[in-house]
Amino acid sequence: MRKHGLLILLTVLMGIAGNNMTVMAQSAKDACTSIMVGKKASADGSVITSHTCDSWYRTWMNMVPAQDYPRDTIMSIYEGTMHTEHADDRTGVKEKGQIPQAKHTYRYLNTAYPCLNEHQLGIGETTYGGRDTMENKAGMFMIEELARVALERCTTAREAIRLMGELIKKYGYGDSGECLTIADPNEVWIFEVQGEGPKKIGGVWAAQRIPDDEIAVSANVSRIGKIDLSDPDHFMASDNVFEVARKMKLWDGKEDFSFWKAYSGGNYYDEPKNYSVRELYIMQQLAPSKGFTADMEELPVSVRPDSLVSVERVAKLLGSYYEGTDQSLSCKIDSLAAKSEVKGKAMITNPWMRPDEITLYGKLLNDSTLQNIRTVSVSWCAYSTIIQLRSWLPNEVGGVAWICLDNPGESPRFPIFAGNTTLPTMLDICGQHRLRDDAALWHYRQANRLATVRWANSRKDIENGQQYFLDKGKRELPFVEQTWQSLTNEDEKNTFLDGYTRDFFGATVTRWDELYRKFTRQLWVGF
Repeated sequence: MRKHGLLILLTVLMGIAGNNMTVMAQSAKDACTSIMVGKKASADGSVITSHTCDSWYRTWMNMVPAQDYPRDTIMSIYEGTMHTEHADDRTGVKEKGQIPQAKHTYRYLNTAYPCLNEHQLGIGETTYGGRDTMENKAGMFMIEELARVALERCTTAREAIRLMGELIKKYGYGDSGECLTIADPNEVWIFEVQGEGPKKIGGVWAAQRIPDDEIAVSANVSRIGKIDLSDPDHFMASDNVFEVARKMKLWDGKEDFSFWKAYSGGNYYDEPKNYSVRELYIMQQLAPSKGFTADMEELPVSVRPDSLVSVERVAKLLGSYYEGTDQSLSCKIDSLAAKSEVKGKAMITNPWMRPDEITLYGKLLNDSTLQNIRTVSVSWCAYSTIIQLRSWLPNEVGGVAWICLDNPGESPRFPIFAGNTTLPTMLDICGQHRLRDDAALWHYRQANRLATVRWANSRKDIENGQQYFLDKGKRELPFVEQTWQSLTNEDEKNTFLDGYTRDFFGATVTRWDELYRKFTRQLWVGF
């Protein structure tokens, strides 16, 4: 068999393998990305936060309704809710404790990491791990449960941060180092939290507001440095943030305090930096004039972009893979192949190759330097959100979560509004456990995986489909807002909004089902 034929065959076999190999290959800290945009940095005055949930997490989601509770009601706090197959599945779920229930809770969008409530409070997430010595699993709250309670009880980002701080102090934080990117229609904050060490049930945290005319990125690295608690408009922190660092000998109390240096120490490459490839790349794309380079020890938490940032721009960045840069592994492999007897680059590369594929290409192309650089979009993504919050509109239509399932570099986005009361039935089921036609995930994943096998041939169809739905959303959003506001009956408003989301979602499913059939026909003679 000629060398390029072997490459094609092995690419196909590995490309259609199950997700388990991919998940095992990734680091737990090398998982999610969040881009934040202040209201004066966005193209239309929106505040934006976002999230790519890049691991084997559930893809079912639902709208949890607002509820009232009698006095002295208690609520349970859980662990293990992110890997279930549907809302009633309790496999692996355990109660970690109980707290008093609020008299009234707000409606919220219940994704694996809950993300949007009826008051336009939006939350993104990214894990940074932090120092293992800070973890205390006896703490009651995992990060997703902190987000859930905040969405049920809070209307603003500041209120959410204060509530989470109180819960951490009283009941303890039991997760690894985590970041939440918390936004409302007026501002967006980055919130980082860790345990207080094995001897104390509690936690340490800091929060920094992103200036209204700036953007920020968090991608599995602690980003917050100096904190100025004399400026409460831009900084908040736990009352033990300095004391714990001294006690754990993470800060000598003499040099300027840096949250990331004390509680994280560096990025997931063990470099003493508060950023890695994704943060640098996205900031370079949005603010090229700043001249950010990889030899900087510290990247600013936020920066003013060179031009205003739209939802579409965020979507494309979350779907990006360094094309046209030195970080693009597929471009490097294509270049090596072109110089060797291996021809036909359209057959052998895609932006989301796994380590075992890369090793194979390195051997066949006689280049031992090939290595994986974690792209922004990844094939093991469960779902992604871009949450758009708009102060000039009623909450019900002002808050929009633009959702995609599977790889954000290939899948289309559809809207879920803060005012939705129900979601399409196919979103009731997680597709991670097995192939199911009634799970929305597989209607995207099947087309995406075939597209990846012959990416150079199929990318135009995929990208045209993504752009179609970005354009559709932008074009139709004013109609949705005006129509909803023109209705006077609450039931009519709910029916209209739920119906619009259902129809938009259904159109994406139909389009990707058509792509799957098209790619299957194109490959009728084999891969």
